[in-house]
Amino acid sequence: MTTLEHIIAHKKQEVDLKKTLYPVKLLETSVYFNTDAVSLKKYLLRSDKSGIIAEYKKQSPSAGVINQYADIEKISIGYMQAGACALSVLTDKKYFGGSNEDLTQARKFNYCPILRKDFVIDKYQILEAKSIGADAVLLIASVLSHDEIEKLIQFAHELKLEVLLEIHDEAEIEKIHHNADVIGINNRNLKNMTTDIQHSISLIKKIPDEFVIISESGIARPEDALKLREAGFHGFLIGTEFMMHARPHEACRDFIHTYNQLLQS
Repeated sequence: MTTLEHIIAHKKQEVDLKKTLYPVKLLETSVYFNTDAVSLKKYLLRSDKSGIIAEYKKQSPSAGVINQYADIEKISIGYMQAGACALSVLTDKKYFGGSNEDLTQARKFNYCPILRKDFVIDKYQILEAKSIGADAVLLIASVLSHDEIEKLIQFAHELKLEVLLEIHDEAEIEKIHHNADVIGINNRNLKNMTTDIQHSISLIKKIPDEFVIISESGIARPEDALKLREAGFHGFLIGTEFMMHARPHEACRDFIHTYNQLLQS
C-alpha cells in the first residue's frame, strides 16, 4: 500500500469511531454553526493580499517531525500579521500531529479564512469542520470519485463552507466540478512524496480560466511564488518551508516581504 492508501484506510476507521463518540446532534450544538464563514476564494482574489495560505503543521509523512512544539496561537496570529491571506490547519493526528483543537484555537484569535486540511471522505467530516470553526475544507480528487466530489461539495455549500478541490495529475482534471470554489494543484506526488513546482506550471494550462487556482507543496523560495504567479496562479499554500523554522511566522514575514519586492521590480 502507498502512504496515501494507508492514510485513507486509517481515516475510514477514525471516522467510524468519531461518529459513535461525537454524534451529529452534538456537533450541531457548536457556536460555529451559527456563524458565517469567511470566503477563502474572495481573500485569494483580493489585490491587497499576498495570496499565500500559510499552513500550520507539526509533522508529515514525507518530512517526519517538523516543529513538534509549535504554538498555534502565536504562529497563527503571526502568520496574519506577516501578510498571509489565509490559514491552513492540519487536523489529522496520526500522520500530521494535528488536532481539531488546533483549528479551533486558530479560529479564536483570527478573523480570516481557515482551511481545514485533512483527508475528507465522508459528510460527517464536513459537519465536523463546521463545528470546529473552519471556513473551507479540502477534497482530494485522487481518493474520491466524481460523484463523491459532487455530493461533498454540495453538502459543504449547504453548510456555507467553501471547498478547495485538489488535483495532482492530468487524469484528475475530469473530476473538477464546476461548483468547486478553489482548485489546488499539488506539486507533491502523494504516492511517492516527491515535489516539483514545474508540475503546477504544466498542469494549469489545461484548467479552464474560470477557476481560482492555487499551487501547493514544494514552494521554497519567493522566486518560486513569483514564477507561479506569472504562470497564472492566484495563490500558494506553503507549510513546511515556514514550519521548519523556529519562528514560522517570521519566516513567513520575510518570504512575503521578498515576494512583494519581486512583484514590484
